[in-house]
Amino acid sequence: MSSQAASSAGGSAPHPRRIGLFVVVAAVALGLDLVSKVLVAANLGDDRAVRVLGGAIYLRETRNSGAAFSVGTGATVVLTLVALAVVALILRTAGRMRSIGWAVSLGLILGGALGNLVDRILREPGIGRGHVVDWISLFANDGHVWPIFNLADSAIVCGAVLSGVLALRGVDIDGRGTQVRRGEHRGD
Repeated sequence: MSSQAASSAGGSAPHPRRIGLFVVVAAVALGLDLVSKVLVAANLGDDRAVRVLGGAIYLRETRNSGAAFSVGTGATVVLTLVALAVVALILRTAGRMRSIGWAVSLGLILGGALGNLVDRILREPGIGRGHVVDWISLFANDGHVWPIFNLADSAIVCGAVLSGVLALRGVDIDGRGTQVRRGEHRGD
């Protein structure tokens, strides 16, 4: 049996290319988020909104002490701790990863979580209490049609949707599917 076949049959070592993909996706998501926030903070202050695509998108800097959709406003310390736990869980789970889809999914979630975590740790009003920079508003410049968000939020949502698709398709993080597991249980 080849090492690749042994790996896909349930070996414990993650495929190096999957880990590499996971790291690259997380780094790109984090990098794009951090660079975009620096550019936004430097160019979009003073309640200025930039209209893009005929008003389908507005770029406007806001600060969010809550989570997605401003849920948990004022609970920044709790959200910081939750984000740290999510990062730790993803890093622990990555050791079992042999699926390309899960590498992309978890990389997106990790990169997005780290992007918002950097804001919570380093931005005003203080360490662990910082407000996240949000800057993308759909269809209105004040977020009343859809809450204002950032690239980290987008990465988290895309990663979560991909995770849901993988779960619905029965793909485990180790790359095996539901039918493979059923066959193993029957002794096939």
